[in-house]
Amino acid sequence: MCMNCGCGEPDERHKDGDITYADLQRAASNSDIDPEKAADNIHAAARKIRDEGGSQR
Repeated sequence: MCMNCGCGEPDERHKDGDITYADLQRAASNSDIDPEKAADNIHAAARKIRDEGGSQR
């Protein structure tokens, strides 16, 4: 779904920078974890950055 926009199309890259399921799978594979765990880790990191007053766009 360009996983970031929530459109429901996990394999579509609508714009440069969109995250597809293939991107998530590749990132997960690099860390020997499943894609859902990789997504959980990304969410946790983004939340930590936000909570610590980190950069937001």
